[in-house]
Amino acid sequence: MINMATSAWPEWYCPMHQKPIKDKGNALVCADGESVARSNGIPRFVANSYYADAFGAQWNKYKRTQLDSFTGCSMTRDRARRCIGEELWAQLDGKQVLECGCGAGRFTEILLAKGAHVTSIDLSDAVDANQENCPQGETHRIAQADILQLPFAAQQFDVVFCLGVIQHTPDSEQTITRLYEQVRPGGTLVIDHYTYDFSWLTKTAPLFRLYLKRLPPNKGIRYTERLVNILLPLHQMARHFYPAQVLLSRLSPILYYYHAFPDLSEEVHREWAMLDTHDSLTAWYMHFRSRGQIQRALERLGLAETWCTYSGNGVEARGKRPI
Repeated sequence: MINMATSAWPEWYCPMHQKPIKDKGNALVCADGESVARSNGIPRFVANSYYADAFGAQWNKYKRTQLDSFTGCSMTRDRARRCIGEELWAQLDGKQVLECGCGAGRFTEILLAKGAHVTSIDLSDAVDANQENCPQGETHRIAQADILQLPFAAQQFDVVFCLGVIQHTPDSEQTITRLYEQVRPGGTLVIDHYTYDFSWLTKTAPLFRLYLKRLPPNKGIRYTERLVNILLPLHQMARHFYPAQVLLSRLSPILYYYHAFPDLSEEVHREWAMLDTHDSLTAWYMHFRSRGQIQRALERLGLAETWCTYSGNGVEARGKRPI
């Protein structure tokens, strides 16, 4: 059993009874007797993840695909650095970071490499893939928990980091509020969110998603893999002929990155296409927000020194809790 009783960590907190939780080895127990079991060394604050089950299946199958250490590229590091900002990026060493929606650990390994003390949370059993890629230890701990009922008292973390997640939760603004509650005075909230893309109105992907998101996770993976196996060769042939690219992108529901990441190997391109196609076609929730909407959400919460821009997957933003 990994010893994570170090005083450096913010204490676990029972989201149901709003009381501290004591570590009893194989379980965490709150003062009212509520017990949270550990499985694979990971506390499980949720019994099931329902809308996130498909994500758990994909991260456990494609557990290394998006890791910079696997691709040999720095795309994940570059994205994290841009969202965090240069000043805080240089000061991450020793900071308490809450990473929400950790998936298989593409950002976890970057944060740990910067010397942060990272608490990684995911609603799904993607936490098992995260542990395999980034084992728990003196600077890393993992829990399966709901982002809307986080198992910590308020204002415990120097940085709350959540990329690629908020748009897939039931309510974006409520999620941003729950994340901000965990930021210490003087600490920073780092988020991103999908933005409106009217090209979706001319594509077939939403029609596929209506059906595929209702399938059992493993069946959904099989279906999306078949789509990629059939359609990716067509995208390969059309990638140097613009009119064919435009037509095919409207008819095909798969995602691919030949132009965005030309240095990736064919093997990684195929895995990435399978992963992101499954991600986009099986997500239960798919919300969109403009830069102005995200900016106003941050302002309503009272964040200072906000930064909010169109970049990456849509809108990227950060801000500080006033001291």
